[in-house]
Formats: sequence, structure tokens, C-alpha cells
Amino acid sequence: MPNAFLEQLAAIVGARHVLAAAPDTAPYLTDWRRQYSGAADCVVRPASTGEVAAVMRACAAAGVAIVPQGGNTGLCGGSVPAGAGRQIVLSLGRLNRIRAIDAANDTLTAEAGCVLADLQSAAAEAGRLFALSLAAEGSCQIGGNLSTNAGGVNVLRYGNAREQVLGLEVVLPDGRIWDGLRGLRKDNTGYDLKQLFIGAEGTLGVITAAVLKLHPKPTASATAWIAVPDPKRAVELLGHLRGACGESLSAFELLSRRCVDAVLAHRPGTRDPLGGREAWYVLVQLDDFRAPEELSRKAQESMAGAIDAGLARDAVLAKNEAEAAALWTLRDTVPEAQFSNVKHDISVAVSRVPELIERAGRALEAAIPGVPVYCFGHVGDGNLHYNVGDAALAARREEVNRIVYDAVCALGGSISAEHGLGQLKREAIRGRKAPLELELMGAVKRALDPRGLMNPGKVL
Repeated sequence: MPNAFLEQLAAIVGARHVLAAAPDTAPYLTDWRRQYSGAADCVVRPASTGEVAAVMRACAAAGVAIVPQGGNTGLCGGSVPAGAGRQIVLSLGRLNRIRAIDAANDTLTAEAGCVLADLQSAAAEAGRLFALSLAAEGSCQIGGNLSTNAGGVNVLRYGNAREQVLGLEVVLPDGRIWDGLRGLRKDNTGYDLKQLFIGAEGTLGVITAAVLKLHPKPTASATAWIAVPDPKRAVELLGHLRGACGESLSAFELLSRRCVDAVLAHRPGTRDPLGGREAWYVLVQLDDFRAPEELSRKAQESMAGAIDAGLARDAVLAKNEAEAAALWTLRDTVPEAQFSNVKHDISVAVSRVPELIERAGRALEAAIPGVPVYCFGHVGDGNLHYNVGDAALAARREEVNRIVYDAVCALGGSISAEHGLGQLKREAIRGRKAPLELELMGAVKRALDPRGLMNPGKVL
């Protein structure tokens, strides 16, 4: 890259925030699972929306592509460079200010580089709840969460990241700034432009700030670990708890016994909550505004009813916050406990989850006898993380993907529920999405990024 371009970027963000030496750029060029690596001319670390816009204008003038990057915690290679051509990584971690909290309007305005856990803490300090929650919340950034339309454990009650947003600030590929930071719950003045950028994985522009929804902070919480006979009973248990507990049901996570065993082996000292050998488990969280004792009693009654009805075999209710945290740590450790296998982030209608597990398992066993499957996820919203084999199976990744994706599509599901497409699923989506949908997506891409400078090699 010509020195003149480096000097131009340095004049915008400061010389120490333009990284060009290999040891400095290395952490930004490989995803956290070390599945994808790419090359970039440099890494640029702006500290304001104005600096982002100036960098984008410079890149547009030079014909240099831009790879926006937040916490780099994605699983599909969407935040690291791909393909040929000149590219920079635009790291947004320095845009980390909370601009405003409006408790009366239940909104928080934050910049894209804010770490998710910090936003949760800021909301809690204001007596509110920011509902987005996922295993990587200690390092992922809200801009990345929004650009992938992240899901997490609270989708059942509060919805995906898309549903946590009222307004956005976005820098377009030519450097213009769209200020859509409106904290309005009703604005019926044409196309809802913010929805174009949420879930677009940085291929249409760069999200630099967002107005996020807050919610009343629950006064009571109950967390339970429940053994169930099979996924069919788990789905029936979901219906039972919804009927018994209503909107108090915030999270409903399914884990196979193999996932639990993987965590116990990966993290010595972790306690098996029930100490048994059931094939499947459900982690449930209830949140409410009643007295804690009342919610605990309701949870116990609901679980007893489920056991009496044959929907569950055993259950334990966390007695305090420490026990509840231990249960969630077990669930959140599942991804790192089986780090290098063939991973899938898939969804079907909640009612079809048991059929998907049975169908995909049967097809995999026929093709690869004895292959282990690590199945877990957000069954309350139909999203499974269906991971297969170990690192040795990587050579057969395409075959495994085809088997799983065929099972998903046969049931009217999606091959990407919450992680996006990135590089991993860019080609896989072509035969599994209607041609008209792909045509319309391409039209939007050409309208906003006609030169293809935004995150090339991803999504389309």
C-alpha cells in the first residue's frame, strides 16, 4: 500500500491507530475459532463517527474495501478479511461511549464499540434491563451484535437484537452519515431503513451508534435445571411452563447429555446439577415482578406438575444467585467445550425441533456411523446449535453441512438462525433461498454499495 494512503489514514485517526506491522494486525485478521484468516493492508481504529466517515471517504476514493469489526467473536468468518483485493479492517472498539440513558423513555444510546456486558451494567445501574444476553457478552460489541442480528438466551421473551433497536446511526460506503438515532416507538414515515443494516453483517454500511430499548428490571428470578426424557417432551414442557408461568418465562435452553459431559471434562470441578445420566436437560429461567418467594413457589409448582405429567423426570431449583450462575456457566461453557467440530446454527418452527433432531441424527448416522452430535440451544425460539464430531471431521465438513442443511430445509427451517452467513454460509445459501429473495438482496446491495467495497466476500 502506498505510504501516502497510510499517511492519509493516520492524519484522520492518529498514527498509533493505524496498524500495519504483522504482529500488530494479526489479532484482527483471524477469527476467534481460528477457522478464517485473511490479509489486509492495515487495521484502522477510529474513535468517533466523524473519523469513521473520513476513513470511509478515503477508502472510497482509493478503491479500498472495508471490513468492519467489533469484538471479532463471530462464528461465520464475517468480521475478518476474505478474498483478494486491497482491504482494511475497520476496528470499532474505540467507539465505546454511552451517549445517553433516558430512563423515562426506556432507551439507551450507545456507540458501536460498547461491550455488551457494559451496556447491561449501565442499564442495571439505571434500574432497567437491557435484554440482549449471550455467552460472548463479556467481549462482543453491540455494533457486531446488531450487524448480525444476534439472538441469545432471551429471544423467547424479548426478541432478537433487531427488536431491541429504535434507531441507528450509520456511515454509508461513500462516507455520508445517516443520523437515524430516534428513540421513537412509532414512526410511520416510510421505509424502516434501520432494518436494512441490522443483520447485514457490515455489507451495506457501518453502524456507529444505536438507540436501544430498555425494559423494567425484574425484581425476582428463578432458575431451574430439568431432566427430560427426549426433545419431544422438552417442547411439551415449554408449552406447560408457558401456560403455568406466562410471560415470566424468559429462557428455555435444551442440552443433550453429551454436551453436559463435554463441559464436565473441559472444566474440572463443574458440578453435574442432578448427578444422573438422563439423555436431555432443559435450563429454564423465570423473571417477574412479584416477591421472590412467590416466584420460587410458582416455579416449584410448575416443575412438580411437569414431573407428574411425565414431561420431566427430575428437577432442581437454584436456591440463590450463586447456584443460578453455576447453572448458566454450565450452559455457556458448552461452545468452548467442543471448540473445533463442525458447527451449525439452525432453526425450525418450535414444534418441529424434535423431528429435526431425529431426522438429522438418523441421516448422519447412516453416512458416518458412530459420529457424535452435540446438540444444544434456544429451543424456546426454535434455534439449535447442532455440532457434529471433532476436529478430525473437518475434512468432511461440506458433506456434514449438506446432511444437516437438507434436514433443516426439508422442515422449512433456516441454515442460519442467529450467527449470520459471513464466509461460512455464503455459498450454501444459494440453493436454499428463493431466487427472488437473492435478487432483491442483490438489488439492495447494489443500491447502497455499488462498488462492492463493504465487507466483500460475505453474505452475497
